[in-house]
Amino acid sequence: MFGSGAESGHENSAISGTVLIPTRFVWPYGGRRVYLSGSFTSFKFSVDGDWRHDDHQPFVSGNYGVVNTIFLPREPDMVPAVFSSDAPGGSNMDLDNDPFPRGEVIPRISEGDLDVSRHRISEFLSAHTAYELLPESGKVIALDINLPVKQAFHTLYEQVNAILQIQANSSISSHFQGIPVAPLWDFCKGQFVGVLSALDFILILRELGNHGSNLTEEELETHTISAWKEGKLHLNRQIDGSGRLCPRPLVHAGPYDSLKDVALKILQNKVATVPIIHSPSQDGSFPQLLHLASLSGILKCICRHFRHSPSSLPILQQPICSIPLGTWVPKIGESNGQPFAMLRPNASLGAALSLLVQAEVSSIPIVDDNDSLLDIYSRSDITALAKDRAYAQIHLDNMSIHQALQLGQDANAPYGLINGQRCQMCLRSDPLHKVMERLANPGVRRLVIVEAGSKRVEGVISLSDVSRFLLG
Repeated sequence: MFGSGAESGHENSAISGTVLIPTRFVWPYGGRRVYLSGSFTSFKFSVDGDWRHDDHQPFVSGNYGVVNTIFLPREPDMVPAVFSSDAPGGSNMDLDNDPFPRGEVIPRISEGDLDVSRHRISEFLSAHTAYELLPESGKVIALDINLPVKQAFHTLYEQVNAILQIQANSSISSHFQGIPVAPLWDFCKGQFVGVLSALDFILILRELGNHGSNLTEEELETHTISAWKEGKLHLNRQIDGSGRLCPRPLVHAGPYDSLKDVALKILQNKVATVPIIHSPSQDGSFPQLLHLASLSGILKCICRHFRHSPSSLPILQQPICSIPLGTWVPKIGESNGQPFAMLRPNASLGAALSLLVQAEVSSIPIVDDNDSLLDIYSRSDITALAKDRAYAQIHLDNMSIHQALQLGQDANAPYGLINGQRCQMCLRSDPLHKVMERLANPGVRRLVIVEAGSKRVEGVISLSDVSRFLLG
C-alpha cells in the first residue's frame, strides 16, 4: 500500500514524496483457496469461491457489500493496528488495555434485543442437524470395555498430546475434537455402552489414594475398563431397590437430530461430548460411531452463520461484564457470591483433584500471591501422569501442581505459557462475539477473565456458560 505527501515521511526527513508502507493481509479462518481483492482503502477475501470479510477488523458496507477498511498511518514505520493478529488460533487477546475502566457506566442490552437474539439462534440450531458437524475427514477413538485401564490411560494421553500439537500450530486445519474422551464398545452386546474420560482417571487415582496406595502398573494392567465402571457404580451408590447396579444409559444423538437438541443433551446431562451414532437398521443393531459432538462445534456453526450479519444478533457486541455470563470472583462485601476456586502452584496435586471433583468444575486457575494468573490445571492434565509411567512413582499429596503441570509440558517451555496456548484469557470488556470465536477453537473449553495489565483473575467463562446463555 502507498501513502503520499510530506506527512508520509519521517519527522526528521526533509524529503517528501511517496513512501512504501508494508502491510500484511491475513485470513486466519481456514479454507483451501484464499484470494485478496480491493483498493487502497478497502479490501475483502475470496475464500473457496465465497466473498468474505474479517469481523475482527474494521469494516463498512458499500457498493461492493461489506468490506474491510485500511487505516493509513502518518508514520510509515508504523504497522497498522488493524492487522494485529487477534483471531482464532493466534495469540491471546489484548490484555493491556481495557476500554471500560472500572467505575465507567457500561451499556446494558434490552430484554427485547436479548429475546430477538436468542430466538434467531434457536431457529438456526433447530433448522440444522448434527450431520453438519461431521468433518470431511477425521478420526474417532473408541475403546473396548475389556481393555486394561493402563492402555486406556495411555490412549487418552496420546489424544491430549494431539490436541496440544494442534493448538501449537495454528496453521493446521483440524477437526480433532479437543476433548480427552472415548466411547466404550461392548462386543458381547454389540453396542456402545458409555464413555471413558479424564474424570475417570481422577476418580481412580483419588480412590487408590484414599486407601493409602499408589497406582501400580500391575493394577492398571489387571483392572479392565468394565471392572472400573462397575466399581464406580458402587462408589456412587447407583443401585436399585433390588440391589442391582443401575448403569447410567449412554447419552447419544443421531446424525439427523437438530443442533439444538444436541446442545440441550450436552447441557442437561452435564457431559462434555455426545457421540453421534447411526444405525442402518431400525432395531439399532450394527451402530456406527460417526463423530463426537461438542458445544465448541455447535458454537463454531453459530459463529460461521452469523459472522456476516452481526447486526441480526444485538447481543454479540455486548461486553461480557454486562451480561449474566460465567463465574466471577465475588466482590468484597458480597455474601451471595459463589465460591471461586483458585490454587497456588505449591498446592498439592491431591488438593487440586479433590477440588475438581467436589466443586464440579473442569479447571482451576493457578495464581500467585496477588491472584495474578500463572497457569491453569484442567481435568485433561491428569493424563500427563501417563508420561514415563509417572502414575507408578508419585503420591498425590507429595506432588505439587507446578510439578504435575511440568510433566505435560516441554522442558524448555516457560511456566504457564501465558503468551502461548495453555492459558486462554479475555478481558471483562471483550464483546461476546470475540469470546465465542475463541471458545469455538479445538481444545479451548474456557477463558480466564483477567484484569488488564496485572492479569489478576476476575472470573472464568466456559463453553457451557455461553451455550446456556444463548439458549436462554
